[in-house]
Amino acid sequence: MGDSNINGLTNGYSHDEMVDPRDPALCPNLVMAPTVIVMVGLPARGKTYISKKLARYLNWIGINTRVFNVGEYRRQATSDTLEDFFNPHNPKAEAVRKKCAQAALEDMCRWLQNEEGEVGVFDATNTTRARRKMIYDHCAIDQCMRVFFVESICDDEEIIEANIREVKVTSPDYKDMNKDEAITDFLQRIDHYQENYVPLDEKCDKNYSFIKIFNQGERFLVNKVAGHIQSRVVYYLMNIHVLPRTIYLTRHGESEMNLQGRIGGDSDLSHRGKQFANALSKFVEEEKIESLTVWTSQMKRTGQTAAGVRAPKMAWKALNEIDAGVCEEMTYEEIQEKYPHEFAMRDQDKYHYRYPKGESYQDLVARLEPVIMELERQENVLVVCHQAVARCLLAYFLDKNADELPYLRVPLHTVVKLTPIAYGCLMETISLDVEAVNTHRDKPKSMTKCKSGSKVPTNEELEASQIPT
Repeated sequence: MGDSNINGLTNGYSHDEMVDPRDPALCPNLVMAPTVIVMVGLPARGKTYISKKLARYLNWIGINTRVFNVGEYRRQATSDTLEDFFNPHNPKAEAVRKKCAQAALEDMCRWLQNEEGEVGVFDATNTTRARRKMIYDHCAIDQCMRVFFVESICDDEEIIEANIREVKVTSPDYKDMNKDEAITDFLQRIDHYQENYVPLDEKCDKNYSFIKIFNQGERFLVNKVAGHIQSRVVYYLMNIHVLPRTIYLTRHGESEMNLQGRIGGDSDLSHRGKQFANALSKFVEEEKIESLTVWTSQMKRTGQTAAGVRAPKMAWKALNEIDAGVCEEMTYEEIQEKYPHEFAMRDQDKYHYRYPKGESYQDLVARLEPVIMELERQENVLVVCHQAVARCLLAYFLDKNADELPYLRVPLHTVVKLTPIAYGCLMETISLDVEAVNTHRDKPKSMTKCKSGSKVPTNEELEASQIPT
């Protein structure tokens, strides 16, 4: 670590003996240390877009993440949003902005240290070396957190202009201003930041962990990645893009096992399922979707559903339905009768519950991560899958948590149209007017039966249920 990053930190060592403050000897709890992701870059370079998308991904894979946006703190502190407020030669405004940044930083660190937070995203410009050093010293040296910088650099005028027009001029800063005036004001704001902007440098900042993203993914520069979370962040950021596209998500047509109320299996489509397959191919043809690719699972019912769609197809094993293990091809009534304890346990925590010899929703999310990565790289895609799989994919795009995910309603014979936008995703639900059974099971109203013991089977009953191990 360079001297510039350790001023004032001695911990009993001489200057020549200084060690990295992330050394486990100095930070014995480092393995469990929170991670701080620090955004860097001029306004209108997609920092908030990256922050929100990254937080959504990390939360989806089970890493508790929150974004702390300094702009929101600023708007709470003052109604002054015009360009002069961002002038580096305006000392009063500079003091307010610095105070807001400090408040956001302290709130983030408090959340990470005291509220089971794992990753905090500090969303601000952080365009000077002094500001970045202050953040690093506060988080890495004082609190033994891992710090990772994410810098978005863009010199493509079309991308910058699109960002300003689509996002910035519609922000609360310009809610009562003419659009052209807002654009002019925002361009002046950028000029103020540009005056003191010093990008991360692989030589001067060689001791920092960082990734530099050029022109929203045109190329990348990665330096000194440390640990599992930073590796996952880099992996994700190198896969996302911001090209306009639409993702169509649908379950397979009604199957023979759906009619019988049985879960899993690999049955053929029912008569109405075949009608839906025909309706789906007609729907896709009428939509006139450019460069469409169709993804299915490797189960018969999804292949049969997509067979008539005129587009290149790819069958993913990762898109197969959740494995119900010993409960495959059983009805819920049969599961409750034969394996009452398992049935009750699943109602207690559906996301983490794993079927004996099968999978949990948590397992399914891990299995689907490569699918999400590939979806982020693609243009227009139609995904024909299964109920549990569709829930996991929707939870990613709609930012749903682990409690909500297993109960998302995804009816048969319905197409969900997902259109990613600046800070989220638009969803449109389209029914293709083919009747089907309802396979949705609502979240039980009472979630305490298993804990109270009133419905938990005795050991003798569990032995009688003969659950294979």
